[in-house]
Amino acid sequence: MRILLAAACSAFVALSACTYYPAPTVVMTPASFDRSYSAAAGAMSDEGLAITVQDPGSGTVVGKLNSTTVTATVRQQSDGSVQVRFDSSDARDPTLLQRISGRYDRRMGR
Repeated sequence: MRILLAAACSAFVALSACTYYPAPTVVMTPASFDRSYSAAAGAMSDEGLAITVQDPGSGTVVGKLNSTTVTATVRQQSDGSVQVRFDSSDARDPTLLQRISGRYDRRMGR
């Protein structure tokens, strides 16, 4: 009986020493146009494209890699969100747009 009581007291003391830390609250805010535009241009540069056009007013970034041209279009939506789109009409590397998109996501912290 004493052993059982001692074990119960030990368990109680051990459990009372545990600390509970609540999960941090993460607030997701919509991406800003400027941050998205910079991330799109940076992602294209990260993949080795030479930026030939950078026009924040129209939300356009154009880059070239060898004979491939990639265009990034950044648009502010009416709900405040930002849409970013990467296009290429002559992609000779089928994974190039996926790699650029992945770099963009990393730059945006996704």
